[in-house]
Amino acid sequence: METQIITTIDFRAIPTALKILASGGLVAFPTDTVYGVGGDAFNPQAIERIYKVKERPREKALPILLGDVVHLAEITPPLGRQAQRLVDVFWPGPLTLVLPARHTLPPQLSPSPTVGARIPDHGDTLSLLRASGSLAVTSANLSGQKSPRTAQEVLDQLGGRIELILDGGCTPGGEPSTVVDCTLPELKVLREGPTSLEQIRKILRV
Repeated sequence: METQIITTIDFRAIPTALKILASGGLVAFPTDTVYGVGGDAFNPQAIERIYKVKERPREKALPILLGDVVHLAEITPPLGRQAQRLVDVFWPGPLTLVLPARHTLPPQLSPSPTVGARIPDHGDTLSLLRASGSLAVTSANLSGQKSPRTAQEVLDQLGGRIELILDGGCTPGGEPSTVVDCTLPELKVLREGPTSLEQIRKILRV
């Protein structure tokens, strides 16, 4: 397979990505943290391909990126008060919330009845997500390797494995998102990242 690279400012970028995603293919693109590789969140075959091309262990769930908060209703029941507060304050941004998953989601996304979700703070990514709908997305690297911040770094690891890379230059972040489990009575930080534990605690105290 030949991996195509198109800059995000090219008028062909989103139409080409949408065509690939609709056929079950995979597209890599920049976010506010690192480059991600994604496929249709409701297509089991696309999800399976993400695991295969990344050589990702099956016990590691795939999060979903959303283009708008209204799409949360497609993947999870109504949020609790604390989770809603985090959404209101930190989205769009580098904060992933682990939430109860709707039974309509493909089971390939996660070995548990939960789903990770976030809205990234990146214009190019949001334009794609608003056109494509929800995408299952994880860092565009081989499992265990360095998360890429440029299209070239994605190509070095996933070239020949995915159909398209959207080149938006170097990502502004570089650190994977903070992950908070919102399925417990008391919220738990599973991975610290750009959104600090102190920031989260401060907001929840208000």
